[in-house]
Amino acid sequence: MTKTGCVKRGLAAAVLVLLSAPVMAQEVADIHEQRHERGSVCFTDHYHYGSSAGLPSKRAAQAVAIKSWADFVDLEYGSAWRSWARSGSKSIKCSQDGIHGPWSCDVSSRPCRGGR
Repeated sequence: MTKTGCVKRGLAAAVLVLLSAPVMAQEVADIHEQRHERGSVCFTDHYHYGSSAGLPSKRAAQAVAIKSWADFVDLEYGSAWRSWARSGSKSIKCSQDGIHGPWSCDVSSRPCRGGR
């Protein structure tokens, strides 16, 4: 096989993977029980978690922990589920290491997507 043929096949495979990723993410989401609430579709009792550590402020630690949560939800279920603002049963617990030490946060929430 020529170099051009290999490149074309590689590109075709990449396109197939990219096009099928949202479908696979939704199939994974469908294994969890879901319900309508507040105009969204949310997992009933399935939580995801995020965390941060060693940050200079509580606000920064919260933002990094929420991004950690959203990035993992996006990886597992797709971008439709990644909104922290839309998610349900949110919990944010932060602590500071000493009086002037760094901040750490742990977050948890049930992923939700726009209702349809």
